[in-house]
Amino acid sequence: MSIGEMLAATVPMARTLNLEFIETTPERAVLRLPDQPDYHNHVGGPHAGAMFTLGESASGAIVIAAFGDQLSRAVPLAVSADIAYKKLAMGPVTATATLGRPAADVVAELDAGQRPEFPVAIAIQREDGAVTGEMTVTWTLRPNS
Repeated sequence: MSIGEMLAATVPMARTLNLEFIETTPERAVLRLPDQPDYHNHVGGPHAGAMFTLGESASGAIVIAAFGDQLSRAVPLAVSADIAYKKLAMGPVTATATLGRPAADVVAELDAGQRPEFPVAIAIQREDGAVTGEMTVTWTLRPNS
């Protein structure tokens, strides 16, 4: 099962918004929100909540790709999120997520008995390449008791 299939099966919002998992690697995750009138805002573009879900889902996809081998001993949890809407988004949009810290450093903290935190940066773009939003989600790997 791919990361996209797993997230679509276990995260209802990803499935509800029909998010498309374009790329999911430990280095980057790219998800697409199709243009869907049911999720438009008052100006005909994707609703802010749908774009937030797109970005958060992209961050979750890279976390699973980068730390999936740690799931037997730690649970990934979002700690906080910040989003800035930069330009009007119209039509389909994509979110590209990248880790803000080397995965090896995060795993080393987990190995040392700590509860590591790390940022994931997300850029949300229109089809013409314009960045319509920037987001950061801070994640932790909570060790199992």
